[in-house]
Formats: sequence, structure tokens, C-alpha cells
Amino acid sequence: MAEGEQPNPGRIKPILKLLAFTLVVPCSVAVWVPYFFWPSIGMSSYKAGHFTPVGILPIALGTSGYFWCAWDFAFVGRGTPAPIDPPKVLVARGLYRFVRNPMCVSVILILLGESLLFESPRLLRYALTVWVFFHLFVVFYEEPALRNKFGVSYEDYCRAVPRWIPRLMRPRKTA
Repeated sequence: MAEGEQPNPGRIKPILKLLAFTLVVPCSVAVWVPYFFWPSIGMSSYKAGHFTPVGILPIALGTSGYFWCAWDFAFVGRGTPAPIDPPKVLVARGLYRFVRNPMCVSVILILLGESLLFESPRLLRYALTVWVFFHLFVVFYEEPALRNKFGVSYEDYCRAVPRWIPRLMRPRKTA
């Protein structure tokens, strides 16, 4: 930044809103709540187990996926994942080309990685419970709200992109 130049508030505000959301919601789900499980999974005497290296990969993929999607939400969608500040533009790029809910998938990947890293069936059950809550939220709140807001473009998007599991091959268009 040149001397006397002011920071661009158009770029700072979305980042601050996104950081606030990230610290409250995904960090609560993927970091703060699992932290309370740590005494019961022996964190005080934690030693790397057989699944430790395997657990690091989904944590890294989930973390990078979340921040990629968060960036797209802030700068393409001009909003946050929070229902109180939804995107103004339908985000259908980046990881959103493969699944409709890549942020949720990313958080679940982090939780699955933690369950492997700490070899914790309790964290695995927690990850599955979180996925059920994500699914219910998406089906009963998010998708109806997006259909209402974006109409036909969201309907087309839903037909083209699966909710949770990416298609290995794109369906062929029929003439």
C-alpha cells in the first residue's frame, strides 16, 4: 500500500464478516466442541496412532475447501454463509460446481479427519450427528430459501449439481 493510501473497505468488510462467521460457526463445530471430547479420548497422553497420517489428509482438504468456498461466498456471492447475511449472487463456481454444499462437506471432512487422527469413535459419532443436522438444515431451510430467492437459476443448479456427493462423470446432454 502506498504512503497515505487508505485500505480498500470494499475488500476488508467481507473478510471481517467471514472471519467472524468462521470463528463462531465452523470453528465451534469443528474445533471448540471436539475440544471438549479431548479429555475423554486421552488428549493429555495423546500418542500418534495408526490412523494419524490418514486423519491429517481430510483435515487439510476440509480446511482448504472451507476457505476456498468462504472466499467465493465473500467476493462472488457478496455475503456470508450466515442466514442473516446470505449471498446476493448465487455462487456456482469453484467447489460449488461439484456439490451444492461444499462448506458443509469441508467441515464434515475435518471432523472425520479428527476422528481418525485421535482414533475416536466418539468423534466419529459426533461427525455423523453434525452431518444429519447439516442435512436437515439444508433440506428444510437453506434450499427452500434459495429457491425463493434465486428461482429458476437455483432450480437449474440443483438439477446439475448433487447435494452432497460429487458425480464422477457429468451427465450427457440429450438433444
